[in-house]
Amino acid sequence: MTEVALQAVELVRRIEGTITHTLVDGIDLAVNKGEFVAITGPSGSGKSSLLYLLGLLDAPSEGEVIICGQPTSKLSESDRADVRLTKCGFVFQFHFLLPEFTSLDNVLLPMRAAGKMSEAEMRERGVALLGSLGLAEHANKRPNQLSGGQRQRVAIARALSNRPEIIVADEPTGALDTKSTEQVFAILRDIADQGQTVIVVTHDPALAARADRRIHIVDGKIAEITAQGGGEAICEAVS
Repeated sequence: MTEVALQAVELVRRIEGTITHTLVDGIDLAVNKGEFVAITGPSGSGKSSLLYLLGLLDAPSEGEVIICGQPTSKLSESDRADVRLTKCGFVFQFHFLLPEFTSLDNVLLPMRAAGKMSEAEMRERGVALLGSLGLAEHANKRPNQLSGGQRQRVAIARALSNRPEIIVADEPTGALDTKSTEQVFAILRDIADQGQTVIVVTHDPALAARADRRIHIVDGKIAEITAQGGGEAICEAVS
């Protein structure tokens, strides 16, 4: 039986003011464990707003986000933060590494925040993660000593540090050259193939085409879902 890792139920995000702006408008979506999903859409369509709701970086105006079977809308801020820290890993267009920290120390940050491992265990895991991403020799370098692709791989290692069920990534290849883009995509694809769920917002049609499903957002709504298994796209328009 397919296991659902994340579910959005009638999800709405609006900004109230003199004029009310609806960023996400009644979205229903289920993402399975080990699935690689690409969210696409024109600028201003609400795709990043949706991603931030799914990763609990923002709270919905209405609706529910269910993470690994746990509803989150009624959780306290501290409990939401704990779910976000332990169940979700985040990768952004810009790496947001702390410039005064080494690669290894940046990777250790989420583990230290969770406080579930000894310092020795955290350092062992951090070194292993960097090694698995081809960065073993860069563990003690600071971000300004790394290339853009290397910095993004450190950011991915940081996202993986607490063994999250779900990786959410907002334009993770948007600031990278072609070679680094391919490397980062291959890493995210491998993460999904190993059983973690990966949800990526992207403008890159080549990356989106290689995901398991593409969710196309227009005006805060799902306009089309494209299943891409077996190399053949099957489109479903959503009314």
